[in-house]
Amino acid sequence: MHNSIIVVEDNDTMRLGIEESLRREGYEVFAFDNGPDALESFKQNSSMLAIVDLKMEPMDGNEVLSKIKRLSPVTEVLMISAFGSVETAVNSMQKGASDFLTKPFSPNELRVRVKNLVQKIEREQKIENLIEHNRLLNEELQTGFGEIIGESEAIKEIFTLINQVSTMDSTVLIQGESGTGKELVARAIHNKSNRADKPFIKVNCGALNDNLLESELFGHEKGAFTGAIRQKKGRFELANKGTLFLDEIGDVSAAMQVKLLRVLQENEFERVGGEITIKTDVRIISSTNKDLPKLIAQENFRDDLYYRLSVIPIQLPALRERKDDIPLLVHHFLRNLAAKMRLSPKTIGDEEMKLLQEYSWPGNIRELENLIERLVVICPNEIIEFDLIARHLTGKSTISNGVENLSLDDAMYAFEKKLIQQAMKKTNGVKNRAAKLLGIKTSALYYKLEKFGMI
Repeated sequence: MHNSIIVVEDNDTMRLGIEESLRREGYEVFAFDNGPDALESFKQNSSMLAIVDLKMEPMDGNEVLSKIKRLSPVTEVLMISAFGSVETAVNSMQKGASDFLTKPFSPNELRVRVKNLVQKIEREQKIENLIEHNRLLNEELQTGFGEIIGESEAIKEIFTLINQVSTMDSTVLIQGESGTGKELVARAIHNKSNRADKPFIKVNCGALNDNLLESELFGHEKGAFTGAIRQKKGRFELANKGTLFLDEIGDVSAAMQVKLLRVLQENEFERVGGEITIKTDVRIISSTNKDLPKLIAQENFRDDLYYRLSVIPIQLPALRERKDDIPLLVHHFLRNLAAKMRLSPKTIGDEEMKLLQEYSWPGNIRELENLIERLVVICPNEIIEFDLIARHLTGKSTISNGVENLSLDDAMYAFEKKLIQQAMKKTNGVKNRAAKLLGIKTSALYYKLEKFGMI
């Protein structure tokens, strides 16, 4: 299938011209003058790309297109016709065609369209390879890591730690910047532990004041305070035999720290307003984005509670410390969003991916995920473009952002080159259309393409 193209064209001159032009580019070409013969061959040896004429007998191009897509959904199809119109092209696209080319066309225009489709195929194959590679990697690491994606050395160390600590009941303190995936690590530890069939209960300690947090953690008796119209079990009771995840533990007040310390030391507590002591058997995993030793030095956090919580400390790396994982994360988010929104997956090219890898990501994985979702929603094209990503990363266009420290001549050179690259991309490399978009003559565009080394 790799590097092979099937051509279905009933005009002998046109078919031979297409075949010769593509063979000169190094493609393996299988050419047919009718649909049934082409499909019979395709069943035996499918191709990565099909070029199909619209008007043919005894089977028209749209029927050939539909049958090809049923046999091989991943095969890209370029429809060609002398009867091109917007309506005709849209109809073919709706049936699964990737592109539409109106006759007559030059050999160069054909080669450009084919090259664009081949590059799309290669990008999608690269994505599939990355996904498969990550799947195999996770299998090697015994899986069970949920949504934690990565293959960098930094994340492999986290996988190893998860495997090591999950079989114990020791308390775990997960530290890291906001958005690094602390809750995912906590869930992975629980899911791989012998408590996996018991509850995993989360409490966001930073989101509640003392009174609400105490009631949330320990529960309350009916009438314990205004509004307590019935007895309520707290999270320590609900998590019994399971895992209690105390998120943002660094935000807990001094008074609540004392109460938490008692539960950790004695494994017992009373509900708010209650007198009965309740025994509990929970594993505590806590997390924070704060520097707890610094808080201890400032007398804002108890050192005895810290030592109780951090029997096993896990420090999560920031995304900027594991940039090799960014392509895997991006493709994971793109795939999940496509399924969620019921859309065809959008793609990001190598240059665009490099831009994402060079960014500092102060918001870490959460920021990356939010950006990818925003780009998927607002990008009208299948391929997410460089300048769109740059604008949403920095609030500036790439052009202005990339020339701030250049001389005027260098800045103008970079500006002009970027505009031409964008125009060529938007017109799929068709030079007369790109020239029209730029407002210059085609001959002037050829000169500039040669000047910038783009031909």
